Amino acid sequence: MKTNRNNALIYILLVVAQILICNFINLGQYLMLSILPVMVLCLPLTIPAAGLMLISAVCGLAVDWLAEGILGLNMLAIVPVAFIRNMVVNLLFGKDHTERGDGFSIRKNGFVRVSVAILICQAVFLTIYVIADGAGTRPFLFNLIEVGVSLVCGYIISLPIVNMLTSDGK
Repeated sequence: MKTNRNNALIYILLVVAQILICNFINLGQYLMLSILPVMVLCLPLTIPAAGLMLISAVCGLAVDWLAEGILGLNMLAIVPVAFIRNMVVNLLFGKDHTERGDGFSIRKNGFVRVSVAILICQAVFLTIYVIADGAGTRPFLFNLIEVGVSLVCGYIISLPIVNMLTSDGK
């Protein structure tokens, strides 16, 4: 019971951290940092898909409302990540993880598999976010550079988050 409360508190603090990142860390128009995709990836596998999409929509809306200024942009990009999360976990870690509700971690499943899962979730999120943010007004090359740079930086900041949310003891 104590572990569940700690996980919920950590998750709420990470949402606050995402809000602070959006408000105070502006590194230019070619970089969009987000830890929301990895947070959705690391939610317990026992949560059904509808609940997962609801949790991610609320978190995305909170970030939009308190940080970004464009309501619905993070929510639009994070809900598809929640939708594909179980497919990504089944594909990379095996179907037994979702059936048993086992978590995953870098130690149990390997650095490469967890990295691929992070990259898939980040890529889906960033692609939808950048396309919706530009709304057809930016050139394709600009969008491609923004997704690429943001993907690399987002992956780097996501690795400690995965270690924090998916330790073997939890």
